[in-house]
Amino acid sequence: MSQQNKQWGAIIIMIALFAMIAFVTNLCSPMAIIVKNDFGASNTLAQIGNYGNFIAYLVMGIPAGMMIAKIGYKKTALIGLVLGIIGILVQWLSGHMGREIAFLVYLIGAFISGLTMCILNCVVNPMLNLLGGGGNKGNQLIQTGGVFNSAAAVAVYIIMGALIGDAAKAHIADATPALMIALGIFVVAFIVLFFSKIEEPEQAPVDLSLIKGAMKYRHFVLGTIAIFVYMCIEVGTPTYILQYLTSAPDAATPGLGMDASIVGQIVAVYWFLMLVGRFVGSAIGGKISSRAMITTVSSISL
Repeated sequence: MSQQNKQWGAIIIMIALFAMIAFVTNLCSPMAIIVKNDFGASNTLAQIGNYGNFIAYLVMGIPAGMMIAKIGYKKTALIGLVLGIIGILVQWLSGHMGREIAFLVYLIGAFISGLTMCILNCVVNPMLNLLGGGGNKGNQLIQTGGVFNSAAAVAVYIIMGALIGDAAKAHIADATPALMIALGIFVVAFIVLFFSKIEEPEQAPVDLSLIKGAMKYRHFVLGTIAIFVYMCIEVGTPTYILQYLTSAPDAATPGLGMDASIVGQIVAVYWFLMLVGRFVGSAIGGKISSRAMITTVSSISL
């Protein structure tokens, strides 16, 4: 196998992992509808899955980077996939338990899945940038991965909307087919990645002193704030549209009482348009700098 073929093999694997991240992460938003009905939770408390998922990023961010430095991208990704399998199984088990403990078990499963998503994000983004040679080409590959990421998110909302149907009668067990799809993706990805050869870039030794000094760099601080705000928009918008449209008109927090299967398709349009944006980004990313792109789209958004 030539060096070029090896590189394309690694690119395909990273893009597939990019799609998987979106599929599992976006399960949390429609699952909030189920949690709200199954446990009588408020709109805020129903987001417990999203909380658990993203709190895991806070916990796992630095350890994931240290893992990559110690054992490399491939082994780190394999560990992440094993955790993902465990997280999905724990969420599935929560749908077959009594209400007294099911809520806690579901939260634990969402947290474990969040650890996986953090690990895979730490692997996929820099690896695609490296495989693209950095600069505009590296950014272009990340945007291409984003296209598949958005496509997986579209699929999640359509599938989960169809499974939930009447939100007032939804239970965690109803999400079993989607959870099994996610489980199957994790297992297949683990097998493919395990038998694949990925050329690992040289890693600098772990230096904890760099963590303390990171906040002195303005671009790092501003980037941290930017990604925080971005995630609020990316996750919050479809999540609360989903809750509002499915909530009954006479509920404590009233909504439109629409069928979840229809709402799933409406919210999927949001992610489809993100797919369009990322597709455009991937098409022009090789010629236009990431700075110019983000300045333009941020100005338009404002």
